[in-house]
Amino acid sequence: MTTEENVTEQDNQEYYEHYRYVAEKGQKPLRIDKFLMNIMEDVTRNKIQNAAKAGNILVNSDPVKPNYKVRPHDMVSIVLTFPPRQIEIHAENIPLDVVYEDDDLLVVNKEAGMVVHPGHGNYTGTLLNALKYYFENTQQDAGAYLVHRIDKDTSGLLLVAKNELAQSKLAHQFFEHTIERKYHALVWGDFEEEEGTITGAIGRHPKDRKVMTVFPENTYGKEAITHYQVLERFTYVTLVACELETGRTHQIRAHMKYKRHPLFSDATYGGDEVLRGTTFSKYKQFVQNCFKILPRQALHARSLGFVHPSSGKKIFFESDLPDDMQQVIDKWRHYAVHKIS
Repeated sequence: MTTEENVTEQDNQEYYEHYRYVAEKGQKPLRIDKFLMNIMEDVTRNKIQNAAKAGNILVNSDPVKPNYKVRPHDMVSIVLTFPPRQIEIHAENIPLDVVYEDDDLLVVNKEAGMVVHPGHGNYTGTLLNALKYYFENTQQDAGAYLVHRIDKDTSGLLLVAKNELAQSKLAHQFFEHTIERKYHALVWGDFEEEEGTITGAIGRHPKDRKVMTVFPENTYGKEAITHYQVLERFTYVTLVACELETGRTHQIRAHMKYKRHPLFSDATYGGDEVLRGTTFSKYKQFVQNCFKILPRQALHARSLGFVHPSSGKKIFFESDLPDDMQQVIDKWRHYAVHKIS
């Protein structure tokens, strides 16, 4: 049997892996949960069964139950959520803005500057540290099962499952691109069009692994699609709404850089310099003051919509722009009316 695809976290901001296998010519009838356990490392039967319950196991493109018997030449596809990180999470009393919560999930309005999970020099002060304290303090027998993430310096709505089955069902929606995610971004430059779509595979830069870049000919990286709409124009910068069809690392930031509209104050993608405008010193000082107010990329996860894993009902959440981003937008709005010379 051969593995045809394996999408890992390094390529994604969503916490699932996608595998495909082809049963060999001499494959004897075998329950699919046993079939998968025989060929996948460190995967429990319970995890495979949860994947089946969530509709995440397909055979020849059709969803199957755990007792389906694999036969020769069957094409088996499975979406598995990432296992919990093998690192001890210490509870930390960090304030959380919990927008919504029930037995299956919670929605958090993450502030800028908070890392989602420990690692790479950020082993404390993360969202998972805060959630562990939150669950213990509210006497809940629950865990934090991540289904997606947003960058450290991006603010806004984040969805967290509280059990493995809910995580599997939500991961299915991310994989099928049915999750509705809209971001508000302040970007450099003025768009000729009112709306559009940016397509271009995203992968890590060959010389700087911390930076993502766009490969328009799909020669490398993973497919990425971002839809955008102009909300307000401020002469030299523009407020846009971005809707994600895919969830690649730094997707909006990389796509806007590729579009020649890097996010305002985004140091990683060149948005922390005066890229548009006049040569007047007052204007330059105005921009520098905006950078001081907002020393991060101007990006906020504004809304989130999905089907609840238990009720099957569609639910939707919105969050206001944080103060730092709102202040800078207000300053540019004032500038657009009263030009600085």
